[in-house]
Amino acid sequence: MKIFCDTNVVVAAFFSNHPHHEAARPVLERVKAGRDDGFVAAHTLAETYAVLTRLPAGAQVPAGVAWQLIEENLVKNFSVVALTPKDYARNLGTGVANGVVGGRIYDALLLAAAGKCGAERIYTFNVAHFQNLAADDLRQRIAAP
Repeated sequence: MKIFCDTNVVVAAFFSNHPHHEAARPVLERVKAGRDDGFVAAHTLAETYAVLTRLPAGAQVPAGVAWQLIEENLVKNFSVVALTPKDYARNLGTGVANGVVGGRIYDALLLAAAGKCGAERIYTFNVAHFQNLAADDLRQRIAAP
């Protein structure tokens, strides 16, 4: 199955003490084992790095370790979906037309990447936010792990 992961699923999979770890970790493991074809947005690489290196005091991951986690788990096992400038312009225009403001535009862009790769399942812990933004053809593909 072609699966697309939101950054929050990736981050939860990396930390055994994360409240969603038990749900998220098997998603990454299935991709690493070749049972699912995994996809993440190019933006997710940077966002994951930012989250890992800016966690609350005591939980921060050193930059080199954060990159190692990203490289070993995402870069080597997931296909990275990059949006073109035209993709960005089209999706920003659609967002404006649909009243999308603030940080919700990032979720809309993640959905665009999921659609671009033909994801059969879109994993996120923000199911309601994603479903609210998704086109009809993507809405039923969105689920929490």
